[in-house]
Parts: sequence; C-alpha cells; structure tokens
Amino acid sequence: MDKKKETAPKNEYLLRFSKPYHFEDEIFAEIDLSSIENITASDMIAAQKMMSKGGAVEALPEMSMQYACYIASRVTDKPVEFFIGLPARDAIKLKNIVTGFIFGAD
Repeated sequence: MDKKKETAPKNEYLLRFSKPYHFEDEIFAEIDLSSIENITASDMIAAQKMMSKGGAVEALPEMSMQYACYIASRVTDKPVEFFIGLPARDAIKLKNIVTGFIFGAD
C-alpha cells in the first residue's frame, strides 16, 4: 500500500535567511512576505515616494533593492532598516521575491 505524503503548499514568499539574522534584540531565521499579495498601487506609490525623498532616481524603481526593502517593510510591519541591514545574499533573495511578485505572470 502506497502512502502519499501530504505536504503543505510551498510558501513562495517565505524568505529563509542564509544564516540567523540579528536585528535589534531578536534573531530571525526567516520572514514571511506573503502579505505582498495584498499590496495596492497606493503601497507602490508610497514606496516610490520614500525613494524620491531619499534622493533616489530610478528609471524602473520596482527593480531596485531600495524599492524591495520599502515594499517588504510595508508588508511585514518591520522597519525598513530591518531589510536594509540584510546580508547581500539575503537581500538579493528579497529583491527576487518582490520583483518576481510584481512582474510575475498569473
């Protein structure tokens, strides 16, 4: 008798850190970005405005690391500094999740 192993659907918006990430007084192994599915044009405009306030001018802001950090901050309620402080490898994973969602096909 074959027993099929039931597995939960993979959360494509779960960012697993390459090593434990220390922020303030906490240690994180991962962060869930699945609320990205609820972002609106207003959230995207707010992220772009934050970039503009900081002096960033991008032809395609949605492709920038800074934009990914602002969007991640909005969908997780973590401060943007949480994401700006990520190690490079994890920051690229973050950017890929955000841009993959924005530009991904249905």
